[in-house]
Amino acid sequence: MARTGVYPVFENKFKIGTNGRSSIDDDMKPVSSLETFSVEIDGNVEEWTPMEAEGWKRRMVTGKSLTITLSGKREIGDEGNDYVAANAWGTGSGCDTKFEWEFPDGAKLAFDCVLSVTNPGSGDATDVAALEFEVHSDGKPTYTPASGV
Repeated sequence: MARTGVYPVFENKFKIGTNGRSSIDDDMKPVSSLETFSVEIDGNVEEWTPMEAEGWKRRMVTGKSLTITLSGKREIGDEGNDYVAANAWGTGSGCDTKFEWEFPDGAKLAFDCVLSVTNPGSGDATDVAALEFEVHSDGKPTYTPASGV
């Protein structure tokens, strides 16, 4: 049965495909030392005002995109962390890969993505080096509900 109730944010799990779009299950690796993430879902909403609505608008969501922004620490030797950091120097299809987000209730969102690394290891001299990146959906994701829902 799927889990219910509130949960700590750290129970979200993220994996990156370390073999680009050719990644299979064995290539999907967690990215270690992540500290924060934020999600932006952009819905394209079309509006129209038909006569029969007597001045009231009608609306329909006709498209969506998803961006997940993640930040943490650069950890050399971790497969997922190393893959993301190395991608800072890529362009074009070299930035295409796969991403998975497992929710605390057991549901999963999997999708092709474009990886954009914004910080592969900088910070103040007394800081632990940062790793910051964005995952942009590329096409429709696959949502798998938690078992028992």
